[in-house]
Amino acid sequence: MATKRVSEEPAFILHQYDWSESSLILECFTRHRGRVALVAKGVKRHTSNFRPVLLALQPLKLNWTLAGDGTADIHTLKGAEWAGGHVMPTGDGLLTGMYLNELLMRLLAREDPYALLFDAYASVVRLLAAASAPRRADSAAAAQLEPTLRAFELLLLRELGLLPALDSDTQTLQPLQAHTHYVLGAETGLQPAGQTRASLSGAQWLALHAALYGQGGVDGFAALARACEVGAAKLKPQLRALLQYHCGHPPLRTRQLLLDLQSL
Repeated sequence: MATKRVSEEPAFILHQYDWSESSLILECFTRHRGRVALVAKGVKRHTSNFRPVLLALQPLKLNWTLAGDGTADIHTLKGAEWAGGHVMPTGDGLLTGMYLNELLMRLLAREDPYALLFDAYASVVRLLAAASAPRRADSAAAAQLEPTLRAFELLLLRELGLLPALDSDTQTLQPLQAHTHYVLGAETGLQPAGQTRASLSGAQWLALHAALYGQGGVDGFAALARACEVGAAKLKPQLRALLQYHCGHPPLRTRQLLLDLQSL
């Protein structure tokens, strides 16, 4: 039987762990094949050409052979090269990127492709790199970061089928009222906010719904990020709680690390 091979696949490394004294298992997010696990044989040796390439938050092109009939859990990495475009984010940008990687590791099943989500992730990583680059940090990129993160969280939840409808009250199924404030709950969906501070008006939720289910592709993600600009701060705790609910236990480690650092 001829060996099946995947070539020049756009990818990012989400996580890596030891396989043997000289090899690693790489958990990768790829554009056409979703999350895949690859064994990088001999990569820990000083002579390996892969060592400077196989880094998180770097756009890569990967080649690998499919194990067995292609349905095995782990395949063999055969080639890797940096796709160019930006360097690794640093500081808070690096921690935020690790948070995104942990979300994808916890929520994505293997071999389930999400091309639109991959493109959105690549956009966020580019923005993190631009906002954190030493001596030349892009102030415009920094300003766009919070709404873009909220847009990615919304898109992730939508793509996985975990996002309640954003154009109606979940309990009554009635359309949202533009001037009434609503809060998004993990088990209750959208409901009137009452005294809750972290809430958005019906008009804001409807704008998010329109952007989320409007045009697709990169332009659609940019439109969703713009729609998140007004209520990004209030949207943040609601989406984080919803994501943690679906991730289950233990709590997200990178999220807790960010909170600990902010409290210092």
